[in-house]
Amino acid sequence: MRARLSDIAQQADVSEATVSRVLNDRPGVAPETRQAVLTALDVLGYERPARLRKRSAGLVGLVVPELDNPIFPAFAQIIESALAPTGFTPVLCTQTPGGVREDEYVEMLLDRQVSGIVFVSGLHADTAADHDRYRTLIARPLPIVMINGYAPGIPAPFVSCDDREAAELAVAHLVALGHRRIGLITGPDRFVPVQRKVSGYKTAMRRLAEVGDDELAELTELSLFGVEGGEAAAGRLIERGATGIVCGSDLMALGAIRAARQRGLSVPADLSVVGYDDSPLMAFTDPPLTTMRQPVTAMAVAAVRALVDEINGHGAPHSEYLFRPELVVRGSTAVARQDGTPAQGDSKGRRPAPPALPVPA
Repeated sequence: MRARLSDIAQQADVSEATVSRVLNDRPGVAPETRQAVLTALDVLGYERPARLRKRSAGLVGLVVPELDNPIFPAFAQIIESALAPTGFTPVLCTQTPGGVREDEYVEMLLDRQVSGIVFVSGLHADTAADHDRYRTLIARPLPIVMINGYAPGIPAPFVSCDDREAAELAVAHLVALGHRRIGLITGPDRFVPVQRKVSGYKTAMRRLAEVGDDELAELTELSLFGVEGGEAAAGRLIERGATGIVCGSDLMALGAIRAARQRGLSVPADLSVVGYDDSPLMAFTDPPLTTMRQPVTAMAVAAVRALVDEINGHGAPHSEYLFRPELVVRGSTAVARQDGTPAQGDSKGRRPAPPALPVPA
């Protein structure tokens, strides 16, 4: 053992007593010196003591709603990359309809003795859910961080995109293009991000388009998240004369484009569509999607920093950090039709075909 301590001390350029303190996990060693000793162990091929291996390979739970929406894999990828230099490894938990629920995943993560959990668009965003589940975790104590969705009364860091501002910017963009009949498609109103989008949309429509409450009610469609929900809601808005639609997600926006094309309408000539997220591949859709970009990288890195600070006992402020969205203008929005009237269709919502051109004999 003396020879091994000597070898390690020589490799790390420290005393044998310092090596002993590190191997026995005793205090009084600077972090950089401790790391130098651990690196020397690895270089010389010695196996780290079990307690040191456990510390260097901590697990962090990462709970996301699904992977069908590409914005969630984007969050997962950045979070994993941000965690890597800290020595923590994420355990990805993906929910599916009828599958494992959030609470069941949490129990599994607790069994694995995770050091903390990051929740992305979880039950913390649902105003109808019981948030005592999170207070129970914090009381263990277990550090947690929430992304997208704020629940007052939970002493934890929250990281969100400013949904109100996103909706206001989207409406302002369409108004600047000459649109007035601008609809909103988003998810169920029990979710905090949805409530904020609706609030921002209505504020902007009253101020910029001078639209009253009755018309706003007619132009607001709450639907299921996803392509199908967006398609169904967009069909109703098109029938009501909407020339522009703001969507609560990129997938909903793709559904709106599908609804327009099924009615023989052109995007953006007849209908302008704005998405939300700027998830991967939206620049390559047909047409490329104008959308509100979530700053995923900045949000994910902030969430990881807050969680690691909590784990290391440096208590991150228990408040909500709002990140500004960015309007990304592409090909799905254009100047409103000069006559100011919505595109008309037949009884099934299809636009009539143009008259055939005469062909000379």
